[in-house]
Amino acid sequence: MALWRAIADTLRAEIASGQWRPGQRLPPEAVLAARFGVNRHTLRHAARTLADEGLLYARRGAGVFVAAAPVDYPLGQRVRFHRNIELAGKVPGRRIDAVMTRPASPSEAAALDLPAGAEVHAAEGLSTVDFRPVALFRSVFPAARLPGLPAALRETGSITRALAACGIEDYCRVHTRIAAQVADAAQAAQLQIDPGEALLRTETLNAAAGIPVERGRTWWAAGRVTLTLQDHS
Repeated sequence: MALWRAIADTLRAEIASGQWRPGQRLPPEAVLAARFGVNRHTLRHAARTLADEGLLYARRGAGVFVAAAPVDYPLGQRVRFHRNIELAGKVPGRRIDAVMTRPASPSEAAALDLPAGAEVHAAEGLSTVDFRPVALFRSVFPAARLPGLPAALRETGSITRALAACGIEDYCRVHTRIAAQVADAAQAAQLQIDPGEALLRTETLNAAAGIPVERGRTWWAAGRVTLTLQDHS
């Protein structure tokens, strides 16, 4: 058996047994190469094989880590990130990095049924699962309908709680569009992946009592999430 294959089999078995936990960094290349008595080229061949299988991932300048299994994220009628992740047995996290009020783009105005140039509140940030980045998000809301939303977002750090504070106790998904793209340098840095890795981009419209209240775009790290569609018929 080729040495790289034997190394891959050993590390695969150790990951399966729990010796290496999801998110844990493997020892440096030099340490592993010495352990197996091989050169770094052979070790990298084994690591690439496990990365192709989704068991390992590399972070530039940080090392090689054990990958967690992709989390199932249901695209259900009600959009609740924290609840969806908790139901999967994971720890959810969401950070709102920016909140601003600005004129809507033509596509935003059309989605939210607003006149051209109407103002929207925009919120951008990062979502995590088990403290690992999984998605970047950008949501826009009709400013005239939700004048107190920016303050509520800054106070609560939660879109659901902020909408509730503005009188929107319940809202539902109207539709979601899914497309594939690759991560640019800025997205890769925030998601801790390499530029050019696959992303899943979702574009969602949410409404309360039939009136649009949120148009959201999310860029998911494709290797870390499985989007599942639910039938509401």
